[in-house]
Amino acid sequence: MAVYEQSYHRYTGELSRLGSRFLVIPRYAYQRLSGSKLLWALLVVATVGTLGAAVFIYVLHNAKILEAFHVEVADRLPIDARFFNVYLSIELWVSYLLVLIAGPSLVSMDLANGALPLYFARPLARSEYVLGKLTVLAALQSIVTWVYGLGLFALQATLEGDGWIWHHLRIAAGLFVGSWVSILVMSFLTLALSALIRWPLAVRGVLLVMFLVLPGFGAALSLAIGSDWGHVIDLPVVLSTIVSSLLGVEPELALPAAGAWLAAAAVLAGSFLLLWKKLRAYEVVS
Repeated sequence: MAVYEQSYHRYTGELSRLGSRFLVIPRYAYQRLSGSKLLWALLVVATVGTLGAAVFIYVLHNAKILEAFHVEVADRLPIDARFFNVYLSIELWVSYLLVLIAGPSLVSMDLANGALPLYFARPLARSEYVLGKLTVLAALQSIVTWVYGLGLFALQATLEGDGWIWHHLRIAAGLFVGSWVSILVMSFLTLALSALIRWPLAVRGVLLVMFLVLPGFGAALSLAIGSDWGHVIDLPVVLSTIVSSLLGVEPELALPAAGAWLAAAAVLAGSFLLLWKKLRAYEVVS
């Protein structure tokens, strides 16, 4: 084609619907993340762990297998809220590692390369941009938390029968709501740190400090003030306490549920405000 023929032509193709345009962001993000072997390894670990739990539930409901191992049916371990609390606690740690891998570069790379003006020059609002980035992390965490968890719940309900599901609906609700509380807190926090620091390696370092160092400070603070409220700075304990309270299980650390909910709300509010401040189509340099 000659140069003079390469003039501007209006786009005449099909337009995407307004409500689904934010999905363009996770689509390209998943293309980039699909090459991460560590990410796939974590998903495999979570899947294998869930399959192991499913086999465990099946074995406990199979009298012939129990008899082969000389286990009385009356002595079998109960599949109750405690079982699902332990399972979800393990899967939540896998979800934290998924966020640690996938999250730090989601916003920081756009800010470092000045890509926000290109995003917002298109019919894409800040809220849709954040929703697109949030979807990337939320989908990964959902797979290994409430999706797998509710699958185990359905298996247990099917094998147990006798209306078991109706007497244990709190477990299903706790799995779903507790997972989403953790997903939102971890996703918004990671995106906010990514927007603030703009260096993925440093963001991972900050998250590791929050997971590995702050728990020690929380324990020391609790001893200093003589109260379990010191654990309010320990994010894993905060989220674990919320999940336990939703499932109706006594948490390992006696952090009050009210304190855990307040801490989670504070993290969410602070992360949201930070994102709203940092995500602009232009930057004023003073």
